[in-house]
Amino acid sequence: MNVIKTSIDGVLIIEPKVFGDTRGYFFESFSQREFDEKVAPILGHTIHFVQDNESMSTYGVMRGLHFQRPPYTQSKLVRCVKGAVLDVVVDIRKGSPTYGQHIECLLCGRDPEGERIAQQFAQESLTANPSPLTEGNPLTGSITDNRSTLTGKIGLQFFIPKGFAHGFAVLSDTAVFQYKCDEFYHPEADGGINILDESLGIDWRIPTDQALLSEKDTKHPLLQDFDSPFSLT
Repeated sequence: MNVIKTSIDGVLIIEPKVFGDTRGYFFESFSQREFDEKVAPILGHTIHFVQDNESMSTYGVMRGLHFQRPPYTQSKLVRCVKGAVLDVVVDIRKGSPTYGQHIECLLCGRDPEGERIAQQFAQESLTANPSPLTEGNPLTGSITDNRSTLTGKIGLQFFIPKGFAHGFAVLSDTAVFQYKCDEFYHPEADGGINILDESLGIDWRIPTDQALLSEKDTKHPLLQDFDSPFSLT
């Protein structure tokens, strides 16, 4: 697998190695051994996932921006296995030089709808970034602008460290979203910032009148009113 650094330390894009032939394809969606070999050196510590989750959503659904408060903080490894989502993380670590900044990543499944949306974004990406995510090796590949993560690649995964708020918007008719967590779910530790906070500068690619949000997500505070429980250590 290739591991690509982004403009925020610790936020990584993972591109699995896929083996395909006339019968179809095969790839390892996760290997603890390879994760330890290629991701742990970048992070400076190992990650051990303990819970896998899956959600299904329809077009226009926006979920986020979520996190779990200490002592139940979570790192996540996320991917879209059907359809396509725009996945976003926001740095909410006090003292971080990138506090309040975000990284976007287009996650597309290997189905016709996911491939269609990937091709659509590939054309946009070629216009804005002549060589997005086409070079780099497992430890030295990097992305220096969050726009360049919106490539036409399918099957990407997105690693989200602790201290980040996470959310996504569904761009396809339906999307099946899977994620691994290194801490169990603790509802009493739920937290979030408002996914509609304009100060974050996120273009969710969903018209406002077609956005579907939970009441809970609309009540999270704006970043300017938010007292983060995370700090840069």
